[in-house]
Amino acid sequence: MAAQREMKGKNPWHRPVTILIAVLGVIAIVALVTVTVMQNQPLHQKYKYGIVLDAGSSHTAMYIYQWPAEKDNDTGRVQQTHACKVNGPGISSYWSSPSQAGDSLRKCLQDAERQVPLSRHQETPLYLGATAGMRLLSKENRSASSEVFRAVERELQRFPFSFQGARILTGQEEGAFGWVTVNYLDDRLRQGLGTRGALDLGGASTQISFVSNQEVESSENAVAFRLYGNDYHLYTHSFLCYGKDQVLKLALVQLTESGERQVSDPCFHPGYNVTKEYSAVYNSPCVTARKSKETSFTHIGTGNALKCQEVVRRVLDFGRCNFSSCSFNQVYQPPLRGTFRAFSAFYFVMNFLNLTSDPLERVKEKLEHYCATPWTQVKQDHPDIKEKYLAEYCFSGTYIVTLLTEGYNFTSESWNDIKFIKKISGSDAGWTLGYMLNLTNMVPAEAPDTPPLPYAGFVTIVTCMALLLVFLLVLSLRSYWPRCRPAQTRII
Repeated sequence: MAAQREMKGKNPWHRPVTILIAVLGVIAIVALVTVTVMQNQPLHQKYKYGIVLDAGSSHTAMYIYQWPAEKDNDTGRVQQTHACKVNGPGISSYWSSPSQAGDSLRKCLQDAERQVPLSRHQETPLYLGATAGMRLLSKENRSASSEVFRAVERELQRFPFSFQGARILTGQEEGAFGWVTVNYLDDRLRQGLGTRGALDLGGASTQISFVSNQEVESSENAVAFRLYGNDYHLYTHSFLCYGKDQVLKLALVQLTESGERQVSDPCFHPGYNVTKEYSAVYNSPCVTARKSKETSFTHIGTGNALKCQEVVRRVLDFGRCNFSSCSFNQVYQPPLRGTFRAFSAFYFVMNFLNLTSDPLERVKEKLEHYCATPWTQVKQDHPDIKEKYLAEYCFSGTYIVTLLTEGYNFTSESWNDIKFIKKISGSDAGWTLGYMLNLTNMVPAEAPDTPPLPYAGFVTIVTCMALLLVFLLVLSLRSYWPRCRPAQTRII
């Protein structure tokens, strides 16, 4: 008993001060780990919003974007949360009754009021960008263009958002912002990866944009960006009057120049027979005034994709080139480089024709077969599509293939570098996101600073260090650990 009392007296773990220090040390370490984990836990996400209206030649669409509100300088990842297609044609079609242009936007803007939280309304920027349709109207009738914009601005200002103005984008801007959108959504910019080229096709214009590895010979086709610390030298060009709707008018002009009352057209299905007004063909600034005395003509389809391609070739000017290389219409274009994303009408037409994933030779074969399909069969196969739009797919598909191969110089091999898309990561491909990112400076010129460690790695290191401290604390008291002594044999 005396020996046990002696050992107990020498054991420091039975001293109140030692026990108190050890307990406080463990509590402090547990508290350190707990506070670190709680401090770095993700909070309930709050968002900011932006709204962009794309006023195209054939229709207007509204897109709502959101990004994390707590990010410094609004550099959080931007995502599309909602889209609304405006009923009716593009705003340029309302040149004779401008007030209707503003009225047409009301339903989608009311939709935006419901989609964006009430507390964010007044701080949400609202933009409207008009493209080729309004560029043509401004070129033809500047006064009418101004009246349309005034009506649109009055309507936009009635809503509680932070209206930032409405304006016409240049063709160069439309192409460049489309390129930014594609590469931002593909996360090619922040990661410093090789970029994608962008191919856009609308009703009145078409754009091609890509990073070139050689100096751009034409200054009007050169755009420079510095994004996330990387420099990009971009080639971009917009062909006004070469969207799918306007180029169809140009093709019909060639077929109707003689002023005949019946016009055979290989770009429309066999059996297609519709009477059309000459004024509907010659009512665009892309088309020169006609001289025929006839007021209408009978449009007769013959359904031959190869002959249709010849019609398209005559619309595209492949004459002399004053540069080292050209696309068409004497426009400079450097050699193609990298992979491409084709969107807007490129996607919608090729998707309808089921040609988005086939090699070029197979695309041509399927297109020939489709164009040769009788009009009655086509209507029977697609009863839900308006005949006006359904009738134009043969021409549009042939135009796209000719434009990409003979206009932009894609070959059978590089055709596989094109991916036809509608969305990327849930957001529509197009110029609108790139436009908003540019106006809000949400893509920094320099790469933003980031923590040296990710959250999970930081917590792991802190936890390991805490456990190491506990181990060292226990080890430092090793000399005070109780020791078992061998029992002594008492000799009697």
